Amino acid sequence: MTVLDEIRGRLVVSCQADPGEPLDDPAHMVALARSARYGGAAGIRAQGLRDLRALRTALPDTPLIGLVKDGASGVYITPTLAHACAVAETGADVVALDGTTRPRPDGRTLADTVAALRERHDVLVMADVASVADADAAVAAGADLVGTTLSGYTGGAVPHDPDLDLVAALAARLDVPVVAEGRINTPEEAAEALRRGAHAVVVGTAITRPAVVTARFAAALLTSREMS
Repeated sequence: MTVLDEIRGRLVVSCQADPGEPLDDPAHMVALARSARYGGAAGIRAQGLRDLRALRTALPDTPLIGLVKDGASGVYITPTLAHACAVAETGADVVALDGTTRPRPDGRTLADTVAALRERHDVLVMADVASVADADAAVAAGADLVGTTLSGYTGGAVPHDPDLDLVAALAARLDVPVVAEGRINTPEEAAEALRRGAHAVVVGTAITRPAVVTARFAAALLTSREMS
């Protein structure tokens, strides 16, 4: 089966930790990924060359979506061709990159980046988009699959709920697989994403970010104490 066949209708778990977090270590990412696989995940999404290399070695037969983050705003998910090539060289099956229509730091267009990456590496390209217009442009640029990853993250307040309407709109519109990703916090939301037409569903924070999840519980209890 191809990587896309392996993840069809299934869960991909995003194993990532921000710099300085207790889990920011390749061994921890491998343990998280193994736990995800043990629980039934079909694939892993991860960021950072160090972690991607460790994951590829530890889980050689697991579909791996890779990216690197450079910066904290604007185009920072695999923002340049150099970043994309570096991710491909780790052995990732899919290179995920910013698929929005915003200017890229190296001045290349998305189409130029995809074409140049394919000249150098035999990988699939996942475009992380924020809108229908982004998705249309990403498919025209040659993306193999499109994720709703950046919906709600390109300006203004970040919504609480996943953008399942965008999932449905893209699934009805595009000829490439659509991956639901972003703020999916419950199994019910993940299942609804599939019903809306997602090819696969990526869940990260709700599964693999214990510090973030703990902070939510702690904040809720603090609010409750203050109101009582």
